[in-house]
Amino acid sequence: MDDVHRAGMPGVYAEVRDAGQTWRGASGVADVRTGRPVRPDMRQRVGSITKTFTAAAIMQQVEQGRIQLDAPIGDYLPQLVPGERGKKITVRMLLNNTSGLPDYIRYAFPSLQDMSRESLDDNRLRQFRPAELIELGLTAPPAGEPGATPGVYSNTNYLLLGQLLEQVTGTPAEEYITRNIIERAGLRHTEFPAGPRIKGPHSRMYEALWGLIDPPRDYSVYNMSWTGTGAALVSTMEDLNRFYSKLLGGKIVNRSSLAQMQRTVPVIALDGTTIEYGLGLHKVTIPGCGTFWGHDGTVWGAGTLSLTRADGKRQMSVAINLQRWNKPDSSGKPQHHPIDDALETLRRQAMCGNGNAQAENASQVPAFVP
Repeated sequence: MDDVHRAGMPGVYAEVRDAGQTWRGASGVADVRTGRPVRPDMRQRVGSITKTFTAAAIMQQVEQGRIQLDAPIGDYLPQLVPGERGKKITVRMLLNNTSGLPDYIRYAFPSLQDMSRESLDDNRLRQFRPAELIELGLTAPPAGEPGATPGVYSNTNYLLLGQLLEQVTGTPAEEYITRNIIERAGLRHTEFPAGPRIKGPHSRMYEALWGLIDPPRDYSVYNMSWTGTGAALVSTMEDLNRFYSKLLGGKIVNRSSLAQMQRTVPVIALDGTTIEYGLGLHKVTIPGCGTFWGHDGTVWGAGTLSLTRADGKRQMSVAINLQRWNKPDSSGKPQHHPIDDALETLRRQAMCGNGNAQAENASQVPAFVP
């Protein structure tokens, strides 16, 4: 972790569990101006790790017979997904990112296409409605045919799942997830934020936007309505390890539902790599070390990764407070940075007890993408 900090990351903190033993650590600063140190118990905007919570909530409703995995989404939300798409796209396709619906983020933040930070600032306190973001995804050019593989990772899918949850339960999705997932797992520091500020001890969140924001700017105060049931949760590394332990141990959904969640398909992630994706779960295989389940995620200025070995005995959750640090070369391709190597070593050390362990596929070890 010290090496990650020395490589240029302001702050990094983590919790690793191994066969009943727990290690927590932190290196660097939570505030580059004051030098306030990061701590292992800090709260973090955990980005797309939220998707596992949303998927688990959907599976609970499948168990109760209110949702059918292979039913068309148009049966439930005809106003949001009308016509042929509504008939072809199933709930399962939304969960495993094979719906063909494109991600809406580039349209909600249009200046990103011009490599400008303007949209980040404009949207800082903006209140988005899920329906308007879903509409951006639905009216954009399709990312693929419904059900085709590889799928294409899309936040549009998980906003629709939030609306589905609301439709079948009669309860706002965030409330349902809080009561039936967060509280059921005994998580004391995990919540959907009620406003733009994070409650409790937390780090500032520095966004570099591939060198466009230099020095990187703090985006820790932000209205998370732009991502909702896709990536809005705040949590701690301790809570994330506890959540995945409970989920993979069959304490949140039943074993049949968990088996469905662990049926993976190839999906193209937002960074262009291909990952193995189930229903809100990402599978990572490291030869000689094991198979891990979990998720990663980023929001502006913060990255988080949480992985649990299939036997449940080894867990790692790690948080960082700088994003998109790779400046582009003359062709526009992000350049390699010492932070990349230091993080890779940290992840493998934490997962395998060996920083030299080689992943089966380099892209299989998540690199903090949304």
